[in-house]
Amino acid sequence: MSKNDDVSFTSSSLRTPPFLHHQTKPSLPLFSQLAKTKLTFANFLDSLLTRPSTRTPNSPLLCSASLSLSHSSCSDPKPLPILGSASLSLSQSQLGESNQLDSVVSAQQKSGGASGVHGSGRNDEERVLISEVLVKNKDGEELERKDLEGEALAALKACRANSALTVREVQEDVHRIISSGYFSSCMPVAVDTRDGIQLVFQVEPNQEFHGLVCEGASVLPTKFIQDAFRGGYGKVVNIKHLDAVINSINGWYMERGLFGMVSNAEILSGGIIRLQVAEAEVNDISICFLDRKTGEPTKGKTKPETILRQLTTKKGQVYSMLQGKRDVDTVLTMGIMEDVSFIPQPAGDTGKVDLIMNVVERPNGGFSAGGGISSGITSGPLSGLIGSFAYSHRNVFGRNRKLNISLERGQIDSIFRVNYTDPWIEGDDKRTSRTIMVQNSRTPGNLVHSNQPGNSSLTIGRVTAGLEFSRPLRPKWSGTGGVIFQHAGVRDENGNPIIKDHYSSPLTASGKTHDDMLLAKFESVYTGSGDHGSSMFVFNMEQGLPLWPEWLFFNRVNARARKGAQIGPALCLLSLSGGHVVGNFPPHEAFAIGGTNSVRGYEEGAVSSGRSYVIGSGEISFPMLGPVEGVIFADYGTDLGSGPTVPGDPAGARLKPGSGYGYGFGIRVDSALGPLRLEYAFNDKNMKRFHFGVGHRN
Repeated sequence: MSKNDDVSFTSSSLRTPPFLHHQTKPSLPLFSQLAKTKLTFANFLDSLLTRPSTRTPNSPLLCSASLSLSHSSCSDPKPLPILGSASLSLSQSQLGESNQLDSVVSAQQKSGGASGVHGSGRNDEERVLISEVLVKNKDGEELERKDLEGEALAALKACRANSALTVREVQEDVHRIISSGYFSSCMPVAVDTRDGIQLVFQVEPNQEFHGLVCEGASVLPTKFIQDAFRGGYGKVVNIKHLDAVINSINGWYMERGLFGMVSNAEILSGGIIRLQVAEAEVNDISICFLDRKTGEPTKGKTKPETILRQLTTKKGQVYSMLQGKRDVDTVLTMGIMEDVSFIPQPAGDTGKVDLIMNVVERPNGGFSAGGGISSGITSGPLSGLIGSFAYSHRNVFGRNRKLNISLERGQIDSIFRVNYTDPWIEGDDKRTSRTIMVQNSRTPGNLVHSNQPGNSSLTIGRVTAGLEFSRPLRPKWSGTGGVIFQHAGVRDENGNPIIKDHYSSPLTASGKTHDDMLLAKFESVYTGSGDHGSSMFVFNMEQGLPLWPEWLFFNRVNARARKGAQIGPALCLLSLSGGHVVGNFPPHEAFAIGGTNSVRGYEEGAVSSGRSYVIGSGEISFPMLGPVEGVIFADYGTDLGSGPTVPGDPAGARLKPGSGYGYGFGIRVDSALGPLRLEYAFNDKNMKRFHFGVGHRN
């Protein structure tokens, strides 16, 4: 949590200027005097972790009221029954305790009273007739402010003229006057007059508000405090508003998960209100590695600084539980931790907090095997099946660096890949990652050059090496840039290099058995919440750099966008993609339209192979039973008439229509491999086709 830029609250007093501008009515009443509250950090921390609401721990209040009998100045006063005496103590205990009302009532009987009451002392349930009720100041004089007199009289419930009262009822009305919030003390006095007993409540109003001193608040915005007191300048402070202001301040901290609260409030001479705010700053952050089986502390393999640099919580900041939760999630996304938790502890008597991050490391890596499906093979007894074998290490050198070595092998497909990734380059403050990649692949050429005689197949071999850098650009946006070298060529089913297909269409751009290209790559990605139905946008561009005369020179751009909307239990998803290539490029790099992840109802690449393309899709999915959901969809794709501009026009030679649409229905099942898709589609050529896929449609 960053500090205030506009004002600095420190341990020394900072005085907020009084509000001198004109106030609009009704103005906010302010509050009464509070005595200083001392909080130990242990109690403070415990209250933050366990308090059920934003109720502010009130400072102790101390006021007193006594009820006594006095005689008027009449020369011959009439003897009266002794009304008795009473003392009233109103107090608020420390943190979390409610108001306590302690009443001590004593009555002493005097002989010879006109009432004729004799024997033992009478209790506070005996009644005395009161002829008049008045409110005056502590010196027995009229109050200067009639509005305060009205507030005191309005607070009375039992005490009325010509009413018979008990001491308890008088005490309760004293309590009500104090509880109105405008008075710091109240003393009831019974005065004997010719017209009867006059009950006078002698009150001491609170001071008028003339300024504010706030101490200890480093993250609380100045404007928030000013707004809380706005409208109160020059008005008598009110204890009820004090409670509301403190609650609002504490609520501000709680809403943001911050360890902070008002620990003390009082009125200084001259009507200056002093607020003391206690904020728990982070004193130290330490990492504790726990054993996966026993939970006991152990020695970790990860460098502590590799974990600490992931944290946005820093020393000297006010500790935020929300920020701590985000830090826990960030450390978990590193992929090397099985469990992460923050434990705040008091840092002695400093009023600060020490943070202990308990982490349980995952196994660093190992071997794995699996399988998948290729979208480029549509025929054969084992069409599309791919087996894979991989070795991975998630935490090379204890610095969260990733090493992946994998081999995928299918009926035709073959990919050998080595990736080394540093998720955060040391010394970089922008969280830039670096990936070094080497890959040797063989993929089917059916997408562009299908329908070879005798169902013979072509394979495209690529040897690729590259260096890429990625970093967050802004929230939900990331960018990737890099340089990639590619050596690519085409071979027949016997493994012999060829430069033309059955229709004499060229298979390379250079006319040789292979093409070399150096590509500068840029990609920008926007992701919403990360869910399948959230918004997404991807833009990428590849620029061929002809640093060598025979290297290819072209520019390729591609973009995809997706938008989802929840309609009751159903999810409506719209997606749009498009791209274009300018320059000299290999035909097998043309945009292939049609297939499971393109226009369903067509075989892979059966709509067209173009220099440009646009594909739109809409689908509605809805839950059916458990992990199974149903879906209806419609797709449309076109090459925008660019098929003949691809070298050799492979789409025209194979009579591809150039545009087409499909629609249908299907089911999807969540599984350990991801969503499994089985879809049945119809196209505009009155053909029907099943599609099976793993994962969501691109």
